[in-house]
Amino acid sequence: MKMLKSFILLSLIFYLSLLLFMYIFQRAFMYHPKVRNTDPTTVKFKYHEVYINSETDIKLRSWYSYSDQNKKTILFFHGNAGELGARIYKLNKFNDLNLNFLIISWRGFSGNNGKPTEQGLYKDAQKAVEWLEEKGINKKDIILYGESLGTGIAVELATKGEYSGIILESPYTSMIDMGKRFYPFLPISILQKDKYNSLKKLNMITSPILVLHGKSDTLVPFYMGKKIYDEANEPKYYYFPDLDNHMMTYDQNMLKTLSNFVNEISKQ
Repeated sequence: MKMLKSFILLSLIFYLSLLLFMYIFQRAFMYHPKVRNTDPTTVKFKYHEVYINSETDIKLRSWYSYSDQNKKTILFFHGNAGELGARIYKLNKFNDLNLNFLIISWRGFSGNNGKPTEQGLYKDAQKAVEWLEEKGINKKDIILYGESLGTGIAVELATKGEYSGIILESPYTSMIDMGKRFYPFLPISILQKDKYNSLKKLNMITSPILVLHGKSDTLVPFYMGKKIYDEANEPKYYYFPDLDNHMMTYDQNMLKTLSNFVNEISKQ
């Protein structure tokens, strides 16, 4: 009996220590900034590298491609473990579709100063919108494109303004829901600092939404993207390919979906 009590006590101490450790260091597990060199031979678009001021000591390394002939500008928010050079293949396609774009890198990513947090990334995104507005580009001509982690930031911005459109690629319902998938033995609802609760914000969004989610996604389960679509206000559109994983294939079907969405919102 005494040994059992000792075992229970030690187990409790271990579990509480684990909770404390996860609470303190959770952002190190959550965010995965990366930097890599860009292969110039893969770039098929003209762009300027710019640095957008987010805070006094934080400048966001970004790429900007703009032509007066193009009517819409994509503001692209990359996902976790992503950065500018890793998204060239997508930017090439935006260029093929005659879309302007600004892709920013988050604080702590792509060599930027700072450490990522939910509120910090929201601020980074808002500063990017303000930067575009200073260039004379209105929200009605901006398409917010969030990828994975970036979908939570796109949703947050969309609740605070009327944009031309919102594209959500591989969206999650909330980071609490994601945390419960990876750490079912932890009280995630209590521990989680950065919640990105997209599902609860959808009713505040009136801009047209396109939800993209591969049914074979092994990181963010497809049911989350489907739930985001189901709860979104009209007008809304979707593309749910059977075989695509988390990083969706930019094939002809995908490009047609993007093109059709841009054409639809251009009429509104």
